[in-house]
Amino acid sequence: MLAVGPNGAGKTNLLESLHVGTQGFSPRTRSDAELIRFGEQAAAIRLEGARGSAPTRIAVTLSALEGKRAELNGARLRAAEQLRSETSTLVFTPDRLAIVKGGPAARRAYFDRVLARLHPARAALPADYAAALAQRNAALKGGDRSAVAPWTAQLARLGASLVESRVETLDLLGPPFAAAAAELGLDSSRLAYEGETPTPDEFDARLDRDLDRGSTGLGPHLHDVSIASAARDLRAFGSQGEQRTAVLALLLAEATLLAGRREEPPLLLLDDVLSELDLERRRVLIAQVDGRGQTLITATTADALPGDPAQLLRVSPGKVE
Repeated sequence: MLAVGPNGAGKTNLLESLHVGTQGFSPRTRSDAELIRFGEQAAAIRLEGARGSAPTRIAVTLSALEGKRAELNGARLRAAEQLRSETSTLVFTPDRLAIVKGGPAARRAYFDRVLARLHPARAALPADYAAALAQRNAALKGGDRSAVAPWTAQLARLGASLVESRVETLDLLGPPFAAAAAELGLDSSRLAYEGETPTPDEFDARLDRDLDRGSTGLGPHLHDVSIASAARDLRAFGSQGEQRTAVLALLLAEATLLAGRREEPPLLLLDDVLSELDLERRRVLIAQVDGRGQTLITATTADALPGDPAQLLRVSPGKVE
């Protein structure tokens, strides 16, 4: 599907509503109040479709007074974010370039989300590690060595599991990422984890420094992922076009992996993805998403897309035709 319209017409709002309706949260903000029209107290999203031969109905209601509610086939969900385990959606927006060009925290957050989607049983691992890290840092600020010790042991255990899971995720993602990037003209692309598994002895060896600083100076909360083409780190030495290509290749690689693990391929939401791609790369991208399931692409004009879309949506303020 191709959604076209002038800037400010609401194309990104349409894409965002599909993400909220299938995942329970916005890719843009964690404040639900920002999703409600100015001057209104509530908003609603209703989706109907099918998974295999089974009809699927999703309803998400946002309220400034009562919070967020979600229903799947008429059954109330405990939390709207449970939709993530029922439906799979991947999104590209221009601000996702931060995955490549931003700091290590942006990459850690992104690859931890990939980890959760590829390994649902380990989805809570990054949050569990972050909770243990916060407790150890609080104990360090208190200056009590005996209070630090149990959190050190827990942090070492969770840190080792998190590093192992991140490396495993990159090992899975690396080959389809390199293949997708090469088709888009970014040769010899690779992903590499930068950081070592922390051990209890290493935590103990730097305890005095951590007590002085009041924070933990070792562990996967400080690690990074290298996204490179040949010998070039794309964060420092990639053009914006190459950085955009790398983010697209990551999305396509994850879509390939998820399609092999779930009954239905993921929904792809690609916002303003064509604007900085040349004609040949546009053709390659369309060929890559063709046949993967449903894809929604936004653009200002229909001629941005090489060929004809399966469905053309014309977006104007308050209306989609």
